Parts: sequence; structure tokens; C-alpha cells
Amino acid sequence: MAFELHVPVGSVGRSQVVVAHEHTAPNVGSGKVEVLATPVMVNLMEAAALDAAERFLPEGHQSLGTRLDIRHVAATPVGMRVVATAEVVQVQGRLITFRVEARDERELIGDGLHDRVVVNVGRFDQRVQDKLQSS
Repeated sequence: MAFELHVPVGSVGRSQVVVAHEHTAPNVGSGKVEVLATPVMVNLMEAAALDAAERFLPEGHQSLGTRLDIRHVAATPVGMRVVATAEVVQVQGRLITFRVEARDERELIGDGLHDRVVVNVGRFDQRVQDKLQSS
């Protein structure tokens, strides 16, 4: 059954964290310097995208990340707050494209584009279970 997305272009979401040891590169295995890890910044960007769009989705549907094209351009030390934002820039069929960015208390630390596809949760879960059964 087809559905039409009603996610407004321009909708904005946010996510934030105060960088702690568990958010650092050595702790998540992405480097040796005690600064915000790139995977954690990516997670914040995805959480901001969810905040921007999920409330507009039909019941029984959710979005799944399918593409990230981001830069991580500045380091953020432990103790500093990071805020990620995501703005819906395009809705095409089931695909939502977001412009994402992350800033610490001093500067831009990352930016880029993020795509999410909207799926029916029940059908998606069934496909995952079918995949498990066929392996």
C-alpha cells in the first residue's frame, strides 16, 4: 500500500550532548585522542534528523538511515557541549534528505547531507526475519 509523506521541507530537529569520556575516539575505537569521536558526531546528526521528521510519519512507519556524506572539521574536547541540527531539504517518494551540522560551544565541527528512507515497520521486520531464516 502506497502512502504519501507529509514531512515539511524546512522542518528542523536538534540533538545535543556534553562530551564525556564515553563519547571520545579512544573509547569508541576510532582514534587515540580524547576528543569527540566522529561516530558519536554522526549519531548526534542522525538523532537530529529523527527529531526533525519522525513526528510527521504515518503510524507504523519509521525512517532508516541510508546515506551520510559528512565532514568532521574540528575537534571538541571533553566537557564541551555539542549541538547537532538537521533540516529537511527534500522529500522525494519515501526518501528524506537532510542538511546536517554539528557545532560545539566555539565553532562548526561538522556538516553534510544525510538521507533516510521511510519504511513500514512490520514489513521491514518480516524481511529481516526472512533473511535470518534463509542464512
